[in-house]
Amino acid sequence: MKFTKFAAALLACTFVGAAFVGCGSDSSEAPATTEAATTQAPSTTVAADQAATPAATAAAPVEFEKAVVAESGDAILAMVDEQWYVQYWGKDTDLLTYDAGVEKITGDGDYTVSVNAGTKGCLYDITGDANGEYTPAGISFAAVKVFDGTTLFPDMSIDITSIKVDGKEITMTAKNYTSSDDGKEMRANICNTFVNSLPEDAHNADGVIAADNKDYAPVIIDTKDFKSWTTIEVNFTVSGTGKTKEDAGTADDSSKAEDASKADTSADSSKAE
Repeated sequence: MKFTKFAAALLACTFVGAAFVGCGSDSSEAPATTEAATTQAPSTTVAADQAATPAATAAAPVEFEKAVVAESGDAILAMVDEQWYVQYWGKDTDLLTYDAGVEKITGDGDYTVSVNAGTKGCLYDITGDANGEYTPAGISFAAVKVFDGTTLFPDMSIDITSIKVDGKEITMTAKNYTSSDDGKEMRANICNTFVNSLPEDAHNADGVIAADNKDYAPVIIDTKDFKSWTTIEVNFTVSGTGKTKEDAGTADDSSKAEDASKADTSADSSKAE
C-alpha cells in the first residue's frame, strides 16, 4: 500500500512536469517541431514570455508513515468512528493503520495504545492529498484489544487508567472490565453498545465481577467527548500475566548478551585456526 501511494505521488509529479514542458507561449498555435526549434532563433515575444514564466520544479515524493499490522501478543486501540468509515483493527488496510500506537504485551505493567487520523497516509487515503483536511466525527466502537491474549495470558486483566482525545484527558463514566468475546482475544471495552450486560467472563485484577455490579459497564465514556477528534490515546495497566515487563526485558538482555558471547567465542576460535 505504501509503495502504491509513493508511485501515485511520483506519477502525479511526472504529469505536472510534462504539462509544463508541453505548454507553449501561445496556446492558439501548434508547437514547433524539434528540428525547427534547432534552426530558428526564438522571437522576442516568445523569449519574453518564457522569461516571465518560472521554471517548473517537480514536487518531492511523499513519505507516508508506516502501516502498523498487529501480531500475536500485541495490544491495539480498536477504533471506529460514527460512520463506520475511519477504523483500526490492526490491519494495514485500515485508514488508521499509519503510525498506530501498538504495544507488545510482555508482562504486568503500564502500556499505551493510540490512533492518529492526521497522518499523511490516512489523509491521502481519504482525500487523495497527503496534506488534505479531514476530521473524524463520533464513535461507534472502541476497545483495548490484545491479540491471542486469552491463549497467551488467560488470567490477564486490563485496567484502563486514562483516555485522551486530542491530548486532553476525558472523564470516564464507569469502570472497564476485561473479557473475551471470541475465546481468543482479550478485550477491555471502551464503547461497545452491542453489549447490554456484563458477560460471564467479565473480570478485573481481583477476579470475577458480579453481573449486577453497576460500577462496570461496556461503555465507559461520554460519546460527546468524541464529537470530533484526530488523535486518541489510551493508557492501561496489565496484571495477571505471571511476570513483569522488567522480567521480560531482563530475559531479552540476557539472550542478547549470550548471543554476543557466542559470536565473540566463534570469532576467537576462527582467529586461532
